[in-house]
Amino acid sequence: MPPKFDPSEVKIVYLRCVGGEVGATSSLAPKIGPLGLSPKKVGDDIAKSPHRTGKGLKITVQLTIQNRQATISVVPSAASLVIKALKEPPRDRKKVKNVKHSGNFSV
Repeated sequence: MPPKFDPSEVKIVYLRCVGGEVGATSSLAPKIGPLGLSPKKVGDDIAKSPHRTGKGLKITVQLTIQNRQATISVVPSAASLVIKALKEPPRDRKKVKNVKHSGNFSV
């Protein structure tokens, strides 16, 4: 028998996805399905969340789930921080390949 549902319990799930794009629901379903959330709805929320630094990059997303409601926050990666420091425009992963980055920034 499954354990009882506790509405005050907070679960944290980390996902790796492409920024600005709707991820495959088949990869979301095993992680968030048992928590009572719809993978399609969460995928749409991730795509709409305001993370401009990760557009076109693989980003790590932290889902904080409480009472069957998910709040989305982006965990910054080193690649997104470097591209943000270089002030480069977002790119389309499907059209632009092998981008050379150049510039100076302080660590």
